[in-house]
Amino acid sequence: MNGPEVPPPGGGFRALVVDDEVPLAEVVGGYLAREMFDVSLAHTGADALAMAREIDPDVVILDLSLPGIDGLEVCRQLRTFSDAYIVMLTARDTEIDTIVGLSVGADDYVTKPFSPRELVARIRAMLRRPRTVGPVIGISDTALAAPTLRVFGPMSIDVAGRQVFIDGEPVMLTRTEFDVLSALSSRPGVVLSRRQLLEAAWGDSWVGNDHLVDVHVGHLRRKLGDDPAEPRYVATVRGVGYRMGSGR
Repeated sequence: MNGPEVPPPGGGFRALVVDDEVPLAEVVGGYLAREMFDVSLAHTGADALAMAREIDPDVVILDLSLPGIDGLEVCRQLRTFSDAYIVMLTARDTEIDTIVGLSVGADDYVTKPFSPRELVARIRAMLRRPRTVGPVIGISDTALAAPTLRVFGPMSIDVAGRQVFIDGEPVMLTRTEFDVLSALSSRPGVVLSRRQLLEAAWGDSWVGNDHLVDVHVGHLRRKLGDDPAEPRYVATVRGVGYRMGSGR
């Protein structure tokens, strides 16, 4: 279903709900439509990909178990042409499912059964803050006004261009991975808690498990070629959070 043409306050956000359970997709779509989202529904992976190319959604609510092209493959393909936020819906609450879903480019996940109101609240929290270098609690405006090119050994971060390079070669990061890295690099050597990193990526109204950031950090490390045992870029401070390394 398509929502009204009148733009919602603060946005005109487009949402694509993908689930082969038609009644559930309609319920989620209905809640989003009441929040003034422009909503489209798809019930197969192939339709979801075609529709995403057509409407360029701001957020995709994507069921993991789809007929034909499953949710993981849809997510992988979406990430080749879309930077939409992706929230995966799964009936499985195992750690491996969560890690796999996030590692292919999802930003968050919700386990069935779930509250549609909570889902919408989490989506709103994602979309509330522009995807630029967000403020982190305890970081001053002066720090955020620092030069937009940050260099850590062989890695350079172009904050304004939202690009990362290692030895001059581009590293492809999801929006969430880039935001986490940007937050860490804005205060090199300072330990940031999981909550601070999540608020930098999703805003201070984000709700959910703080340990979600651990999965994103793990995937970020893999893309940067960073060894957790001897990290050059992202170091773990046990019981506290993470700290940016020097790159050496």
